[in-house]
Amino acid sequence: MLEKGKIGSRQLMILVILYTLGDSILVLPSIVTTEAEQDGWVSGIIGVTIAPLLVVFLYDALRKRYPDSTLVEYSQKILGKWLGMAVSLLFISYFFITTATYLSEIGDFMISHIMPDTPVQVIMILFMSVVLMAARLGLEPLARSAEIFFPFVVLLISILIILLLPEIKFQNLQPVGEGGLKQVIRGSIPFIVFPFIEPVAILMILPFVSQQDKIRKSLFVGQLLAGSVLIVITMLAILVLGAESTARQNYPIYMLAKKINIGDFMTRLEALLAVIWFITIFIRFSMFFYVTVLSLAQTLKLQDYRPLVFPFGILLISFTLIMTPNIVHYSKFISEIWPFYALTFGFLLPLILLLIAKVQKNDGPN
Repeated sequence: MLEKGKIGSRQLMILVILYTLGDSILVLPSIVTTEAEQDGWVSGIIGVTIAPLLVVFLYDALRKRYPDSTLVEYSQKILGKWLGMAVSLLFISYFFITTATYLSEIGDFMISHIMPDTPVQVIMILFMSVVLMAARLGLEPLARSAEIFFPFVVLLISILIILLLPEIKFQNLQPVGEGGLKQVIRGSIPFIVFPFIEPVAILMILPFVSQQDKIRKSLFVGQLLAGSVLIVITMLAILVLGAESTARQNYPIYMLAKKINIGDFMTRLEALLAVIWFITIFIRFSMFFYVTVLSLAQTLKLQDYRPLVFPFGILLISFTLIMTPNIVHYSKFISEIWPFYALTFGFLLPLILLLIAKVQKNDGPN
């Protein structure tokens, strides 16, 4: 294997929690509320009820059939060399494009709210340099970093929720169910896709988990806990800002943090939210970038993925600037096209691979 490191089931669960939160903690409430309005929290409950069950059992079924293989490796075992390689390259392109969306979000958020006079290229290069370091070090150091950051994320989210309680206005949730079931279901689609189905990259690291019998539990508990946090954050955004304001903002949770005012003493604590987001997006970004170079190295039968890290980092920055020329173009792409694109690679293709494997009675290396 190109990756020699191993992680434990607890580390896997923490990775799942942090990468599930990822960029979703910042952008998901706006996308969901645009569809479901004040019933966005109901869409969240539906999404968290459905998604972990679908995703975990699908991914775990593939993992059990090929416990020592990654996604790109058993794609070739199931489909044959050439068709399998073509599908592997499609997955690699998905990983790469997804990573580009994260880099675009980082650049836009920083120049919009924190460093407006800094060229976006500089921000991308600085953040990318940290991600390149994480990718070169490999999976095990990344998992250890997640363990270190995790208590801080829990603490900061708890503080944010507690400090926002005085700003809650329950009338913002009314009337419940005004748009009907169809509207709520439309809102649940992004809640299912963005946090849970988009990170299909997890299938690339499952062979490196030392406690294989605990993988399903780690995946399920991690997604359930992260999903519960996203429901609370979405509800808070609606309760404090209102559905209309939440839908109108690109980053409503950052604006939400600005509402904190405890006795005119504790104000403008949006830095809390920024720190939470930097940690979660770093974990998600690093894992996707690591998986991109690892999967390409496995597909091309290379001895080491590390020589690909720096060239792909440069390519990613250039590609991101071309793919998302402005925030209007990016927002339209993410809201209208991305859910179906991510659903294809995060659920439909893995499901097709599993069905073909079952028809072939191909039980992998055993």
